[in-house]
Amino acid sequence: MVLYEYPFNESIRTMLRLEHLFDRFGALMARDPALDHHFALVTLFEILDVASRADLKSDLLKELEKHKAQFNGFRGSPGVDDARLDEVVARIDGAYQRLNGLTGKTGAVLNGNDWLMSIRSRISIPGGTCEFDLPAYYHWQQQPPVRRRKDLMGWAQTLMPMAEALQVLLGLLRDSGAPHKVAATAGQFQQSLPAGRVYQLLRMRIDPSLGLIPEISGHRLMISIRLMRQDEEGRLKLAPEDSSFELALCQ
Repeated sequence: MVLYEYPFNESIRTMLRLEHLFDRFGALMARDPALDHHFALVTLFEILDVASRADLKSDLLKELEKHKAQFNGFRGSPGVDDARLDEVVARIDGAYQRLNGLTGKTGAVLNGNDWLMSIRSRISIPGGTCEFDLPAYYHWQQQPPVRRRKDLMGWAQTLMPMAEALQVLLGLLRDSGAPHKVAATAGQFQQSLPAGRVYQLLRMRIDPSLGLIPEISGHRLMISIRLMRQDEEGRLKLAPEDSSFELALCQ
């Protein structure tokens, strides 16, 4: 099953983008070729661009604090596993403490590295990181993979508390939605959302053998999913047949 996620607000949209970038960075860093480590560095700069938003760190801290208070409110309730509850609260508290322990603006250490910033200033220029433009960077790319990987891990170290906070918050959000099977008639599905509930994330899983691509839209009152199929020229057209998929709404 292929998983698609759709955020209902800008805060979750930013968190998903950062999670995507951190996952890509980790996958590229684990490989050995210099080209993969080049794109790992490109990804690190993208993370800096997103994470340097002034209020992002404080927003994450507020969310962690809110979740901790909510879970602590379950203590003593019937049917609650206190050991499991303690484990979840400890994860939230640990992520909070490590993120709160970061001083200064996010990425300030990297922004203060003149060598990295010289690469960053040319990396968006087509062919701007050739060996004759950045000989020191080309020299770094010739180093053994272990050395390059160590450098990448060191540069990313100050961003890891943010990655951990994202992992905790998005994990809790995803766990809040129970998947159920729904049917799309003639390629279209709509569902009204109950008043008084604020959903933050839609998750849908669909069988890849169907060859369908979902176009998702939604707001606080309704969600709409159109199941599309690409023609030979790559254009998306509504699939006329009935089909089914799994849907979860997370709040």
